Amino acid sequence: MTGPTPVTAPSGLTAFTPPALPSPADLVPEFRPRCEQLLAACRARGVEMRVNETVRDPFRQARLWRQSRTTETIRAKIRALREGGAAFLAHCLESVGPQHGDPVTNALPGLSWHQWGEALDCFWVVDGEAEWSTTRKVGGVNGFRVYAEEARALGLTAGAFFTSIKDFPHVQLRAAAGPTSLFTLAEIDRTMGERFGG
Repeated sequence: MTGPTPVTAPSGLTAFTPPALPSPADLVPEFRPRCEQLLAACRARGVEMRVNETVRDPFRQARLWRQSRTTETIRAKIRALREGGAAFLAHCLESVGPQHGDPVTNALPGLSWHQWGEALDCFWVVDGEAEWSTTRKVGGVNGFRVYAEEARALGLTAGAFFTSIKDFPHVQLRAAAGPTSLFTLAEIDRTMGERFGG
């Protein structure tokens, strides 16, 4: 059995500097205009979606992944990362310590398109306030539903259509669930280490 064919890292992927305020400008060049189109399409339908997160470093991803997972599961993943040649990603997962909360992601550090500048999270704005409900309707529509529909129309992948953990704020450039479909774990580890200080 062979693994995925290695490919070159996406163009525009540079060393990470945390943005003051997240914006589509933080994303890889081929994703930026489509994000702008997505936000404009939502506005045209009377829905304001505001950027909440773009590039997410692998330490934050590790914190999110560790939420609601057992110590045994976490240790097993750290061991698997190390054995797979991903020492930096194992370090990210181990170093952030215990986390608590609801499950929000299945993507380990380095394995989310957020680390690659190819994912965007937004929230819905209603009367100047953040609205996180995926069922509330204002003017007959739910902002997250409109956002997902418009993302799909632009050929983007909306987290609202994920089959496991529904992630309504999330939109990504690629249909592939994560970078392991394009890169080996060792390549991902090296890229993340170079980009985020490993």
